[in-house]
Parts: sequence; C-alpha cells; structure tokens
Amino acid sequence: MNHDLRPKSIEVSNSKGILEIEWSDGHHSEYTLFGLRKNCPCVTCRGGHGSMNTFDRSLFFVEPTQQFQIEDIKQIGNHAIKIFWNDGHNNGMYQWETLRAMCPCTECYPEQE
Repeated sequence: MNHDLRPKSIEVSNSKGILEIEWSDGHHSEYTLFGLRKNCPCVTCRGGHGSMNTFDRSLFFVEPTQQFQIEDIKQIGNHAIKIFWNDGHNNGMYQWETLRAMCPCTECYPEQE
C-alpha cells in the first residue's frame, strides 16, 4: 500500500446514499452509505479484535434494509476519518488504507456481479 495515498476530496450525498473519494493517485471510489455503515471498522461492529480490518464488499451491492445518513465527518490525524451516523453510531475510524481496500469499483473489485 502506498502510504502517501490519501483523499484529495471527500463528498457525501445523503440524498443519493453515497460517499465519494477522489484519491491522490487519481482513483475515484464511490461507496454506498449502507455498505460503509455495515462495514464499520470498530471492534463492536466487527465482533471482536480477531475480525478487525475485515469487510464485506458485497454489502455495497445489496438493496439497503435501512437508510443511513452521515451527519458529520472528522479527520483523524493524517490517516483516517471518523463518521458520525444518523443512528448515533460514531465509534468507527475509517483508515485511508481500509477505505481504499474496500473500494467497490470494477477495477478494485472485478469479481462483483
């Protein structure tokens, strides 16, 4: 992983249910809010430390069973963001590496259907 890789911009559209990132290397990532919330990297959502840094990209392609919205985003140092969700959850620290690794685009995730 390129440790200099970081977002140039992060845009949220609660009405469209997506978060978009333009990366410093020119790559574009688009995440559904449902998929991001369901892939929250906090220890509670992951079910313990043994499942940390695991995620399920298929959640970006399912019909949402719940509508999530982002109320706020705070940058954490130079390596992550903390998302404040409308369901009150805000424990997850989404590191740049994790966000890029879970990118659901066809280039990053060619096995998507």
